[in-house]
Amino acid sequence: MRILGIGPRAYLGDVYLTLQREGHEVRVHAEDPPGDRAFGGLIDTVPDWRAELDWVGRDGIVFFERIGRGAVQDALRAEGYRVVGGSEFGDRLEQERDFGQSVLREAGLAIAESMSFENAPAALAWLREHPGRYVLKHDEVGRNTFVGDHPEGLDVAFMLRRAGEGRVLLMERIEGVEVGVGAYFDGTAFLRPACIDFEHKRFFPGEMGEMTGEMGTLASYEDSEALFAATLDRVAPRFAAAGHVGYVNLNLIVNERGVWPLEFTCRFGNPGFAVLAALQPDGWGDLLGRMAAPREPRRFATRPGFSVAIVLTVPPFPDHHPTTTPEEDPPIFFLQPVEGAELESYHFVDMRQEGGQLLGRRRSGHLMIVTGTGATVEEAQEAARVRARNVVAPELRWRGDIGDRFLSGERERLRALGWLPALAAPGEGAALSGPHPPRT
Repeated sequence: MRILGIGPRAYLGDVYLTLQREGHEVRVHAEDPPGDRAFGGLIDTVPDWRAELDWVGRDGIVFFERIGRGAVQDALRAEGYRVVGGSEFGDRLEQERDFGQSVLREAGLAIAESMSFENAPAALAWLREHPGRYVLKHDEVGRNTFVGDHPEGLDVAFMLRRAGEGRVLLMERIEGVEVGVGAYFDGTAFLRPACIDFEHKRFFPGEMGEMTGEMGTLASYEDSEALFAATLDRVAPRFAAAGHVGYVNLNLIVNERGVWPLEFTCRFGNPGFAVLAALQPDGWGDLLGRMAAPREPRRFATRPGFSVAIVLTVPPFPDHHPTTTPEEDPPIFFLQPVEGAELESYHFVDMRQEGGQLLGRRRSGHLMIVTGTGATVEEAQEAARVRARNVVAPELRWRGDIGDRFLSGERERLRALGWLPALAAPGEGAALSGPHPPRT
């Protein structure tokens, strides 16, 4: 199958490398200058993606990495191309947070109280009149969320004074279990099964430090149905009306008062793509094909149990220094060779290769994601940690506690609230705790 990847940079270069290993023909267009491009020396790129449409044809797949090009995707679909990535509707859900909240409200879901503002000074003036604990979010994708702790919002006020231009949203801070539900949409319906995931966004273990894009994730395709049916699946008619094709994730807070959807992600996230790839035995080519050309049954094969993804970084992550020089890019080494099937557990992000040596881009310090799977969370954690310990790079940092929150209380709380099955008696089989037969 021919696949044409399009993005601001080779953001999902690891997916392209995997597709090539699966035997597909892949061409990639990245919009950034060649000297700044991730995966330099690993992936060749084409200068003009529109010039490649005849090559990919109506039988291949045009794959858009990021949001912001939904209208272009919709137009290409109208011309008969098979396009995976998103839609204009999906762009709005993620980029216009108040619009996303209105869609959730119209679907009958309870949402946290929130206020949207044209700019940070307006939000700051409102906060002075309504002190409290809030979460600060930005319409601009790529800007990190800030979760306030001060009871009068003084920490949020400080962040607003530094926020710069652009629309912002202040959302009531709700305590509970943070969990995501995600699924692939084929233009008409969600493919099954859906996944359930637990993101770890703080920089340091124990949920300390600044919010990052993400430091790691725990995910499973087991026992997601209850949350999926109660939340994301209720928005399926809106995605069908928009002809959306791609991955959709809905972030939630679950507590004794109910389920509170927070925000949509309408793209292949990072490290979300990696933590799910470990549980998808038929590979990305199969999944992209199922989304681009729907067929019954609308199910795909998954591995049982859990996947843990750990993000490996060096300074300046989570900051970004675009002016760094190539001489500052740190070398990356493996204590044990990574080859064959083991390659599928090491997912490069902002990397390049020069003279046979792998180098991380110092500008971001966002090196790679390692994944591990297992029948239990503990097995998946250890498999991921073993792979993380196999990587050597100057000033390497990563969190070793991905999944600990789930083990230390989140799982039992979700069980008590009825969102996960109760622990089975010995000998009866235990949902989300032991081996299961393969699911197809």
